[in-house]
Amino acid sequence: MALPGVYARRFSDVEAAQKGRLWREVTRYLQRHVVPGAPVLDVACDRGDFIRNVRARERWASDLRDVSAHLPRDVRFVQADGLALGELLPRAYFGTVFMSNYLEHLRSSDDVVEQLRVSAQLLRPRGRIIVLQPNIRLVGAAYWDFIDHSVPLTEKSLVEAAEIAGFTTTHLTTRFLPYTTKSRLPAHPLLVRTYLRFPPAWLLLGKQTLYVGERPG
Repeated sequence: MALPGVYARRFSDVEAAQKGRLWREVTRYLQRHVVPGAPVLDVACDRGDFIRNVRARERWASDLRDVSAHLPRDVRFVQADGLALGELLPRAYFGTVFMSNYLEHLRSSDDVVEQLRVSAQLLRPRGRIIVLQPNIRLVGAAYWDFIDHSVPLTEKSLVEAAEIAGFTTTHLTTRFLPYTTKSRLPAHPLLVRTYLRFPPAWLLLGKQTLYVGERPG
């Protein structure tokens, strides 16, 4: 599939800017799960909405496409398939590996486990993986509204895959964010901040699962 063409159609420049404003607040919330004082890697970073906003000693990003023009100059970008990162990046180096709306694009459940294994190899002992993942049990048939979705995942299969890959689960929020940034989550920073501070709203709107796992020391 010609991914650049797919993604070029998915978000207009206006929608991408709105998505960026939303992610400033989401990243601020997720910062609590980021290992302090250690490098952070954003896998399948897209335009870098997470990596441009996260606080870290070093910021690294990768994507199958060349998205370096969208990233801050201090972000170290590696254009690569996520499954190949174990051969391209230093192992046992990163404090945190992050991925959002990525695993469902892989070809098979075996690739999901392998991608998580690669992430574990890149993490230092006690390093963390943070995964934000659409949950097919909550989304239903709309999960397949995107032509490049291949692997259906629930919170249970995500935990199972991560633990097969060697992670210890430390945090799981089954209902966290709405399915897409085009959904009902308001984009104004104050409203996003309010949503993130009010978990009962997650029970109504949350269709994505937040998973945090730790590589054993």
